[in-house]
Amino acid sequence: MFACFTNARKSLARFFAFTALVWLAACDVTLAPDANVGQQINPNAPIEVALLVPGGSNQSTDNQLAQNFENAARMAIADLEGASVNLKVYNTAGGNPEQAAIAATQAVDDGAKIIIGPLYGEAANAAGVAIAGRDVNVLAFSNNRAFAGGNVFILGSTFDNTADRLVQFGLRQGVSRYMVVHGDDLPGRVGRDAITSAVQANGAQLVGVESYPLSQQGIFTSTRRIVSNVRNSGAQAVFTTAGGNADLPIIATALPDAGMDISRSRFIGLQRWDTLPQLAALPGLEGGLFALPDPGTAALFSNRYSATYGEIPHPLAGLAYDGIAAIGALAAAGNTEAVTRDALTQPQGFRGTSGVFRLLPNGLNQRALAVATITNNQVVILEQAPRSFGGPGL
Repeated sequence: MFACFTNARKSLARFFAFTALVWLAACDVTLAPDANVGQQINPNAPIEVALLVPGGSNQSTDNQLAQNFENAARMAIADLEGASVNLKVYNTAGGNPEQAAIAATQAVDDGAKIIIGPLYGEAANAAGVAIAGRDVNVLAFSNNRAFAGGNVFILGSTFDNTADRLVQFGLRQGVSRYMVVHGDDLPGRVGRDAITSAVQANGAQLVGVESYPLSQQGIFTSTRRIVSNVRNSGAQAVFTTAGGNADLPIIATALPDAGMDISRSRFIGLQRWDTLPQLAALPGLEGGLFALPDPGTAALFSNRYSATYGEIPHPLAGLAYDGIAAIGALAAAGNTEAVTRDALTQPQGFRGTSGVFRLLPNGLNQRALAVATITNNQVVILEQAPRSFGGPGL
């Protein structure tokens, strides 16, 4: 049964390369106080908006992303109808918390009524704390829930949102018994917690949690134990935190090779499976489930960005567009409270570059997601992303 491990190691070794994720440890986090609600504006005058980007870094990827954020924000400003924005851009030297705090303070000194960005969680936290008490909200690009709260809202798609969407869909398909399988690193543990919370909150059953060291050898060493416990638990789904450009190729190959029956215990992915074409060819993912943003809406944004700037946007670029669009939509309606907590957290939400989304009072967000599967090496949408809040899937 386990003789195929050697071949699997050889065939997947070239496909296995861990990459850094935008996650930072949440130790000693100090959130800005809830007293910040935001200032009134004159919706008939330009709104002073600060954009904090990771420019000025010694990493070329940060500087490229900084330009993408600015491009997307300026495209959103050009698209506004009935509102106008005066945008000023500030660099945070990558994720440097001290520089983020300086940039946020300077932005408010310059008259900013709201801040969009920065990217990295610790920088977002530092920006929020630096302007605590000055009644200015921060719409950060981070997806790390540890830094949400007070005057800091996160725009990035969260594991909590994805896990909730997939568990709800699974329950409607009769999948009620979930096993969590996660890498033993920060994103893996955060993903584990998001899945277990979603399972419990939706009335499903958590039948086990299994972890593995985040290395090729560590995964193979853990495989027999994981497969045995999947069988013994009667899990209908193995909900994995594995990423497509990291541990997913080996997890999706090694567990079925070791005897896990995917027709009885299908894979469900917390991360997307459509980011690399090779993933759809992994036999273990056949019939599994994962979530993704509204493909049609996301394609429209990507095509417009490419036509405007001559290049494909970074996957995170749309977050800057979303922040500007939300503020503009509120101001265009004549809302003098457009940059306040109450307005930003309106239940009906906003239309964004990847579908509808809304900000929550706790600083998190909820985004509409489609549910997809892999069939005959192709991504197939099983349920479209909802177009408004209040219906199935949201």
